[in-house]
Amino acid sequence: MIPYWHAPSFKLGPLELNPFNVFVAAGILLAARLLTKQAEREGLDPNPLADFAMWGVAAGMLFGHWVHLFFYHPEELSKSPFQILRFWDGLSSFGGLLGGIVAAVVFFRVKKLRFNDYADSFALGVAPGWAVARLGCFAVHDHPGKLTDFFLAVQFPNGNRHDLGFYDAIVLFALTGLLYAVRDLPRMKGRLLPLLALLYATSRFCLDFLRATDLSYVDARYFGLTPAQYGSLLLVVYGLWGLLRKQAPSASSQKPSAPQGRVETAR
Repeated sequence: MIPYWHAPSFKLGPLELNPFNVFVAAGILLAARLLTKQAEREGLDPNPLADFAMWGVAAGMLFGHWVHLFFYHPEELSKSPFQILRFWDGLSSFGGLLGGIVAAVVFFRVKKLRFNDYADSFALGVAPGWAVARLGCFAVHDHPGKLTDFFLAVQFPNGNRHDLGFYDAIVLFALTGLLYAVRDLPRMKGRLLPLLALLYATSRFCLDFLRATDLSYVDARYFGLTPAQYGSLLLVVYGLWGLLRKQAPSASSQKPSAPQGRVETAR
């Protein structure tokens, strides 16, 4: 069993840093960095991604809090009439994903860019960034599972339990390795994001059955399923559609090549 250790908060001047927030911030920075590097690698303009980062993070945090508040723990609405604006007080990863999607749809449409051209870059940035952010969940153990004697269980004060934040991080690190292993395969061009959606959603749907139901603060269920499981079903549909549909040529592949017999010189 893994010993239970709750990472403490620490002060940096007037600021008090929570380990969860530190890991989430690190995950966001890593995702943004890898996203732009992959776009450059594919010959795409990375500048729009830098502009999008702020909007994506803001929308992700806001929607993440709203999904947590309205779908996971609506009882918290009674705390304060301003609870819907306290975006730091409870976040849902699937809500953050929804916010990022909404922000991406609006941003890329306003900028008149094709999201599909950057989809592989998003997959290769989001997966490892999300994995690091999930380590924050493991650091504070905010996703306790059912009692178990599984060898990867955590020794919670009230018994050995699955730690869903830890499991989710393992899955996402594994998916990161897979995506980077297949990113140069011709048949996978433009399909990495649907592949990530399909594989992650399948694992998340199954893992959520391990979430605790015997504690005082547990995720809401609707017809026996968590909100994330319904979100996973939608991601499976998107993943299958993205993997099976015919891919349009990307912007980088449509760039005109140099005429035969002419040598291109670096400028």
